[in-house]
Amino acid sequence: MATNITTTASYMPNFRLIGSLSIILLSLALVLGLPGNSFVVWSILTQMRRRSVTALLVLNLALADLAVLLTAPFFLHFLAHGSWSFGLTGCRLCHYICGVSMYASVLFITVMSLDRSLAVARPFLSQKFRTKAAAWRVLVGIWVVSAILAVPVIVYRKVTGEKGKEICAANYTTPGHIAFHLLFESITGFVLPFVAIVGSYSDIGRRLRATRFRRSRRTGRLVVLIILTFAIFWLPYHAVNLGEASRALSGYEIGKGAAGQRLKAARYVLIALAFLSSSLNPLLYACAGGGLLRSAGVGFVAKLLEGTGSEVSSTRRGGTQVLSPRGNPNSPQEPGPAEEGLTLSTNPID
Repeated sequence: MATNITTTASYMPNFRLIGSLSIILLSLALVLGLPGNSFVVWSILTQMRRRSVTALLVLNLALADLAVLLTAPFFLHFLAHGSWSFGLTGCRLCHYICGVSMYASVLFITVMSLDRSLAVARPFLSQKFRTKAAAWRVLVGIWVVSAILAVPVIVYRKVTGEKGKEICAANYTTPGHIAFHLLFESITGFVLPFVAIVGSYSDIGRRLRATRFRRSRRTGRLVVLIILTFAIFWLPYHAVNLGEASRALSGYEIGKGAAGQRLKAARYVLIALAFLSSSLNPLLYACAGGGLLRSAGVGFVAKLLEGTGSEVSSTRRGGTQVLSPRGNPNSPQEPGPAEEGLTLSTNPID
């Protein structure tokens, strides 16, 4: 019996080390993410006279990242002191904001992919529906859906006493509730959106290989980088979700036993990594901008996101929609410098 206890204890993670690593990652996310995303929001709101559909998507993605980063100081305080000091309301609110931001981020990225796929597969249909009014309806819809999908976070989050300290953690009454919540979060917040994303880009690749058109390097590079970054940082978190859900369905309690302790430790670090992912998009914009950073200075984000001319104007005169001549998907012309901006346009070469 003593041998079994010793063997199990040797596999227990060092939570003090894990807490220190989480503090470092969260602090790095704040230092990079708050000024970076604030700069993106400022650039789009003040430096762009005409905001393209893509710019609106990037603006809302930056706002979602800012929202989640603003909760980081509360979690840093908890990690530093080992106790939650902000009550049940603060506990639920912080985690709910994180949940809404997670759903909103992945849905904005999914819409970017679907928009690009529709532009390649059905360019005229894309031109018809790709208006500012339609974009705003989609954006509002994403925020509403995200707010609804994150409701279970409020339901299951509790503040409990543990060893004389208060802990803000998920509290489940049955193993079935554990499995439901974790599977629901992973399926709706990762699996289904990324099936749509992979399907979109598979269709884009197949269609573009069959045509003589090429994609704008900046456009394709940035969108793919955003998708890959989100996948790399969130896939391990959802893998832990699935691992804990399978253990719950097998009758194990969360955090119990050597495997449960390792999953619990991994969750701390992976949540911190998820925060860090919210700080990286501005760096990706700088990478995708190339020479624009040198030529345009602080206005490089606005230049990067400017419409290419194939954006659809939402202005309608006499019931007829005004389209740019460059919106013609069959135009054989190569894109000029202005057209190589970062817009998920209706032109297949963009």
